[in-house]
Amino acid sequence: MFRWLAAFMVTALCATAVPAHAAGPNIPQFWDVKERLTEPDLSRFARIRFLTTVDFPPFNFLDSNGLISGFHVDLARSVCRALDILDRCQIQALPWEELEGAIERGEGDALIAGLALTPERRLKYAFTRSYLRFPARFVVASGSTLEEPIHGNIEGRRVGVLAGSEHERMLRDYFPGAKPVLYSREDWLYAGMRSGETDAAFGDGLRLSFWLAGSDSANCCRFAGGPYIAPEYFGAGLAIAVRQEDAILAEAFDYALREINMNGEFEELYLRYFPVSFF
Repeated sequence: MFRWLAAFMVTALCATAVPAHAAGPNIPQFWDVKERLTEPDLSRFARIRFLTTVDFPPFNFLDSNGLISGFHVDLARSVCRALDILDRCQIQALPWEELEGAIERGEGDALIAGLALTPERRLKYAFTRSYLRFPARFVVASGSTLEEPIHGNIEGRRVGVLAGSEHERMLRDYFPGAKPVLYSREDWLYAGMRSGETDAAFGDGLRLSFWLAGSDSANCCRFAGGPYIAPEYFGAGLAIAVRQEDAILAEAFDYALREINMNGEFEELYLRYFPVSFF
């Protein structure tokens, strides 16, 4: 009974992330194409200041010219462009530990820096809907025959996973037929895949995508199955935060985020910074 229920729930998790295109890289799409949002009036805001950091590549970093760059920077500009307020938008980088204090003092209007959506923070801030989530993924050797349905085909397979992680917990909960092989370091997990010590690795899709794209993987491996989106394990994803009294900004950003998802601009940004899709 438990295995049947686990299989059903995993199938449901997979279904929550529908690729935008049937062929080519899978693009995350979290918006209902039939939904219509009203664009709020932001005329009372003389300027809108986005705050971020410079130490979380590829989301935020300094480029070779010392200019702030990254997925979050380009996403903020796309949001402002969609709202026709690009001339009023500013983007400033601060150390991570200074971000919340700065917005509380009115030194910024929006945080776009990967702030976790905790219950405590929801009391302080209004958040947009999530614009990106971090699914769990399986990685297998390039020649592996392991494919969907993973919950059945993983039976008896050795699966590498980081010890004590939420990915280990999910692997044990939803794939009870797998044989977890625990690693205390990420590079050891990858080495186990390259050497054939494990039949698969299970972990954060974003990190795995960068490993697959890098030279360290030596083109050994590929994604299989998934993505598995599970907020109860991995949180609600990334969202833009604003002060509660400026909640209209979150509504406006939601309108803009939907617009750039529908017109293909988000897809272009996603593939620019994540050429190996983790969805």
